This record gives sequence, structure tokens and C-alpha cells, in this order.
Amino acid sequence: MTITHFKNTASLVLDESNPVGVPLSQPAAITSTTSVERDDAVEAGVWECSPGRWRRQIVQQEFCHFIQGRCTFTPDGGEPIVIQAGDALMFAANTTGVWDIQETVRKTYVLIF
Repeated sequence: MTITHFKNTASLVLDESNPVGVPLSQPAAITSTTSVERDDAVEAGVWECSPGRWRRQIVQQEFCHFIQGRCTFTPDGGEPIVIQAGDALMFAANTTGVWDIQETVRKTYVLIF
């Protein structure tokens, strides 16, 4: 059995940085991540995003716990969800909508393919 340990997630140095895929504001928000994908179709990691607005397009089911920051997620056809450090969410597969990041957020997450 392999155990992945993301130590001190609040200050962990993340590996990759990229602009969001579908920005709705300029400059485009930048995401950074460190993750591990297992053979059983599960990915886990630490993710961070700078302020900005953009569309969520992930098709996988996702559980996430916010470590820092403040944002709003508005699912397509739904009411805005205000999120801050300490909150946790479970997204159903194919949940789409708009992220509005007011203060850089960092979260741990698990994607289930």
C-alpha cells in the first residue's frame, strides 16, 4: 500500500502554475497545484487560485476542503455558494458554474473519475 502525505498544506510549495482554462476576467486567474493520480482512478492534491472569475469545467466528482481564502461558486442554474477557509464541498460529476475568487484560495481535493 502506498500512502501519500501532503505535509503542511497551507505552505506547501506547489509544482505547476497555469492560467484558468475559461477566464471571465482579466488578468486571468492563475492556478497552481501539486497532485498524485493513482491507478484506481482517484486523484488527490493541493490546489491554489489567484483572484479572478472563470468557468468550472471539471467533469469528475470532487471533494474539497478550503484551507485559506474566500470565494463564491455559482452553479449553472443555482444560487451562489459563499466559501471561506474551513469550508468543505462535494461536487457531483459534471457540476459546472462560475468561480469568483475574491482572495487567493487554497484547498485540498480528491477527484473521483
